[in-house]
Amino acid sequence: MPRYFLEISYKGTNYSGFQVQKNAKTIQSEVERSLQLVYKQPISLTGSSRTDAGVHALQNYFHFDTNVKLSSKELYNVNAILPVDIAVNGLYKVSDDAHCRFDALSREYKYFIYHRKNPFLNDRAWYYPFRINKALLHQAAQMVQNQNNFIAFSKKKTQVNNFKCEIEISQWLEEDGCVIYKVKANRFLRGMVRALVSSMLKVARETMTIDAFRELLNTDIQSSASFAAPAHGLFLTEVRYPDRYLERIDD
Repeated sequence: MPRYFLEISYKGTNYSGFQVQKNAKTIQSEVERSLQLVYKQPISLTGSSRTDAGVHALQNYFHFDTNVKLSSKELYNVNAILPVDIAVNGLYKVSDDAHCRFDALSREYKYFIYHRKNPFLNDRAWYYPFRINKALLHQAAQMVQNQNNFIAFSKKKTQVNNFKCEIEISQWLEEDGCVIYKVKANRFLRGMVRALVSSMLKVARETMTIDAFRELLNTDIQSSASFAAPAHGLFLTEVRYPDRYLERIDD
C-alpha cells in the first residue's frame, strides 16, 4: 500500500500533546478527524516526534498508508476543516517502508525566553525577568554540545533503550527581544530540552555553579535535572531526512 508523509505546523497551546490520547484533544486526533472528513475513510497516522502538551511546532510530520489517490489540492480542504492553530503544509510520496520517526536524521528545537513584559509573547515564550550571566549561559551550552548521555534530563516513565543523544548544535542566541536556546540532535528524550533550559538558566542566575551543572551532565540518576521551563516556550523547528527522501506531490 502506498505511503505518504504529511508535513504540519501547529500552536500547541490548546492541545494535550501531539499523540492520540483517550478523552483528550491532541494534534493527531484533530488531523485524523479532518483527513477522514475529506477522504471519507479512516486514516491512521504515525508521528515523527511526540511533543508534549502546550509545545509548538514549525515543522513536524506524520506518515500514513492509503490506496486513495491523493493530490495536494485536497490539502486546502483539510486546512479548511482543521482548527486555526493547526496547518498542513505539504504532502509527500515516500517508499513503502519509510518511517517518519525512525528515518529522521535530526531534529531541531528552539526555546524562547524574554525579560521585559510583552503581551505578544506570553503564550509562546517564557517570561523570565531575572538578571542572567550570559557568559555562563554560553559556557553551559558548550558543555551540552560535548556531552552524549542525558539521563538526568529525561523524565521518568519513558520507554527508551538508552539515554544517549548526539548533539550537533547547542547555542544561545538573541533575536527580536528574545533569548533563544537552539539545539539540534539525532534524537531527544522526553522533557530533555526544557530540562536543559531550566538547568542552564539556574547556572546563568548563579543559583547553580558551572561545576554542579557539569556533575549533572555526568550523573547516572534519571530525572535529576530541573524541569521548570514551561511548555509554551518550546518549538520543534525542523525534522530533517536524507536528501531526495521526500517526493512532494504538487498537483
